[in-house]
Amino acid sequence: MPQKMLLLQCKKNANEMNKLLHLFQLYYKAVIRTVYFIIAIAAIVLALPNEGKFKYEFQKGKAWMHDDLVAPFDFSIYKTDTELISERNALLNNFKPFFKVDSSSATKAIKAFRTDFANKWTEEYADIEPNQKLIDDFEAHIQFVHSKGIINPDENPDVKDKVFGGVTLLYDNVALETPFYELYTVSKAQSYLKDKAENFNKPNNKRIYRVLKSLPFYMYVRPNLSYDLQTTKKVKEDMLENLSQTKGLVYSGERIVSRGEIINSELYQILFSLKREYESRLSHSGNSNLVLLGQFLLVSIIFIALFLFLYNFRREILTHDSKIFFILLLVTSMTIVSSLLLKRNLISVYVIPFAIVPIFIRTFYDSSLALFIHLITVFLVGFFVPNSFEFVFMHFIAGVIAIISLTRVYRRSKLFLAVAYIFLSYMVVYTTIVFIQEGTLLRINPQTLAWFAGNALLLLASYQLIYLFEKVFGFLSDTTLMELSDTNQDLLRKLAEVAPGTFQHSLQVANLAESAIHKIGGNPLLVRAGALYHDTGKMDNPYYFIENQSPDFNPHESLDFDESAEIIISHVTDGVKVAKKHRLPEQIIDFIRTHHGTTKVQYFYRLFKDKFPEAKEQLDSFSYPGPRPFSKETAVVMMADSVEAASRALKSITVKTIDDLVEGIINHQQAEGQFNEANITFRDISEIKQIFKKKLQNIYHARIEYPKEAAD
Repeated sequence: MPQKMLLLQCKKNANEMNKLLHLFQLYYKAVIRTVYFIIAIAAIVLALPNEGKFKYEFQKGKAWMHDDLVAPFDFSIYKTDTELISERNALLNNFKPFFKVDSSSATKAIKAFRTDFANKWTEEYADIEPNQKLIDDFEAHIQFVHSKGIINPDENPDVKDKVFGGVTLLYDNVALETPFYELYTVSKAQSYLKDKAENFNKPNNKRIYRVLKSLPFYMYVRPNLSYDLQTTKKVKEDMLENLSQTKGLVYSGERIVSRGEIINSELYQILFSLKREYESRLSHSGNSNLVLLGQFLLVSIIFIALFLFLYNFRREILTHDSKIFFILLLVTSMTIVSSLLLKRNLISVYVIPFAIVPIFIRTFYDSSLALFIHLITVFLVGFFVPNSFEFVFMHFIAGVIAIISLTRVYRRSKLFLAVAYIFLSYMVVYTTIVFIQEGTLLRINPQTLAWFAGNALLLLASYQLIYLFEKVFGFLSDTTLMELSDTNQDLLRKLAEVAPGTFQHSLQVANLAESAIHKIGGNPLLVRAGALYHDTGKMDNPYYFIENQSPDFNPHESLDFDESAEIIISHVTDGVKVAKKHRLPEQIIDFIRTHHGTTKVQYFYRLFKDKFPEAKEQLDSFSYPGPRPFSKETAVVMMADSVEAASRALKSITVKTIDDLVEGIINHQQAEGQFNEANITFRDISEIKQIFKKKLQNIYHARIEYPKEAAD
């Protein structure tokens, strides 16, 4: 009995485990994709500045739209960037670099002079004593130039060719500021001593003058100043650090601005200072956890909006991990980079090429999704950057320009032109804002324009990442599609050689499908590439397909109907193998898989059915394996393939026969539900029919059949 209960319990546990496993298999992908969103939200929240948000919005040049604002606490008024840069430049221009003085250089120089003078005097006038007072006077001149300082710029590369208002001389622990023009170079010091020696050219001093002129003056004026890089650097850094960031104080209770008052430059700086101090205090107060929670909820709301958009309008993206991961990676990385730059305050956030987001999305998806993802990104970043409205508006315009101007991204000239348009849009919007806020062109900041130029250069550089994303995430860019559509590709050349009829058929299908997709909306380059490769599986048995057969030979005559159907159907699976062998992208292989959907090989199916009406169990062997088309592009290629192939068998080519052919084939496919999984409408199908009819009439030069009475 216990053994039986144990077996029942084990069976019950096994059933529960199976249920859990089944639930896991059903929902694990959804759970994983939810985790992607959660990780993205967490990464952004952790990267955001841990500070609250000022509750008032304001813009320079516009009226204060809120109630009268009174200072809630004492706060300092921060200087503008222009003021800080001006003060910093003034400080650096007046800064006097430090030089160490070699105090022993003068003593050594005078000692060398005495020795040389004594030796030379002894050689010339051994029996005569020199005038010691005159010698002492010349030694005083040597002492003078050394006391002023002798510098050799060639031995001090850090200060060579630089102009200073003055220098600071370090005599042991004493620092003395000296004008730069009072210093001596070696050549200047030599000239000074030579000039002083000329003063001895008098009748009573001829002997001393002659000896002095023969001495090497350069030996007595060696440099005694050396550039002190360490002290100079430390003192300069200390001065810059001590440079005041503020220029005034606003006291608690003091009115700052009244409702309707125009915010001028001075008032704007006061409000900016209040905002900065307010957000800083909020982040350091006990409510910092609530601030963090608020940031988490805000970012979550934005990502929920992203999910809802994808779920309602681009649901196929949510079924692919790589596509979701790519979009989340793009949004998250741009937000984190912006936050890091803002925290370090090294360079402007305007240098970040946000327009690359819509460019990347437009390259791999479509314009609508590109604009939405771009807005999501700039809204996230706009939440914590200064002047949020200006930031969002400026990048919104740049993103729209990027999407519009990149309709043909496979042309290099288009990329350069698009970047030029984006740069121009930044310039125009920024200038317009300056007009509104400042009322003069003189307040345009050249540095901001330089950031926009850097933005444009980064756009050109980062565009090269498209190739990397293409390989990592398995995407297809227009450039790659153009390369695949080149008929000089190895696989297409082989198709033209082995199965020339199939190759010509593929070209016609590509032309038909491309015209149709242009009309109803879709990716023409993808359609063309897919159509060119859709029948590559026929290369294994080219002569079993009518377009490659000669009039006097048909290999199907020696085969049973089901065997013939098997060979015909196998070109789909053979085509997939060939495509994978040549490493064609999955998006192109999809056209090979779906171009017949789950239809039947009608010709052999009908022959078999007529000959063996009772053999119902074998009828399924005449059906293609599928899947059915699941996009506009694959559905259009399926229609074009069937219509083009059938049109070759028309005996009488007239407008009516072509109309009947197109209507009959596409209506039959539609009745079989071949387009049920594709995002294509009845209106799209109707337009496709009209395009196919017109194209086929042009190809075959179909003429209208007039009634006999009219013809007579």
